[in-house]
Amino acid sequence: MNKLIEIERLNVGYENKPNVLSDVSLTIFEDDFLGIIGPNGGGKTTLLKTILGLIEPQDGVIKFYNNGKVVPSLNIGYLPQINQIDKKFPISVSEVILSGLTPHKQLIRRYSSKDRQKVKDVAERMGIEELLPRAIGELSGGQLQRVLLGRAIIDNPKLIILDEPSTYVDKLFETNFYKLLGDINKEIAIMLVSHDVGTIISLVKNIACVNQGLHYHSGSDISQEWLTNAYQSCPIEILGHGSLPHRVLMEHDHLHEHEHSANTKD
Repeated sequence: MNKLIEIERLNVGYENKPNVLSDVSLTIFEDDFLGIIGPNGGGKTTLLKTILGLIEPQDGVIKFYNNGKVVPSLNIGYLPQINQIDKKFPISVSEVILSGLTPHKQLIRRYSSKDRQKVKDVAERMGIEELLPRAIGELSGGQLQRVLLGRAIIDNPKLIILDEPSTYVDKLFETNFYKLLGDINKEIAIMLVSHDVGTIISLVKNIACVNQGLHYHSGSDISQEWLTNAYQSCPIEILGHGSLPHRVLMEHDHLHEHEHSANTKD
């Protein structure tokens, strides 16, 4: 299978935290559904921003590929955490999805009738066609996630990156949303970041744990030993329950307020 992105010995840091990512190597393939897990502060979001070109690495190489050949950049769609979206901003659902067609660094674009038809087609696929004229401030968390996903895929990217997409939605929506991602993955590679290990494992083809370094696992048949090693100070268990498994943080020193019970996420 052809590579999309190849990361070699990446080091990234900030002035007040020089070693956020250290010696990270990773390959993302054309049909990948890659799950990214890891403890808070481990560098997951920093990795995403570096791939998107928002952060300059200190060392290392990121190569992009198209049809097996190295290219200077790659068309990547991005779905941010919805708590980063200003729902008071006066913009409609249609305009948000359209903005996914605006080239980077271009502030103004004249949209054609063909562009607006693309919006309708994407909205129909997302199941939100009736929401197109509404302001984003009127939407539920689940509806907004579908709008942002529509924005991420409208320009036919080679890869979409999703940062904690299920944080602010209910479980019924979450299940349907992940089914939609499975359908999209037939055409587009996906990189999905989540704190919910159980859900990630039930969905993805490959998985990586980012905790300053990076532990990669081909396939989703993850052992307890691999997870414990990858998380180090935050060992975890996987439980199956209902349509999607849950993750459980096992008892350890960093959860003082839960010394005698596991912390579960329903």
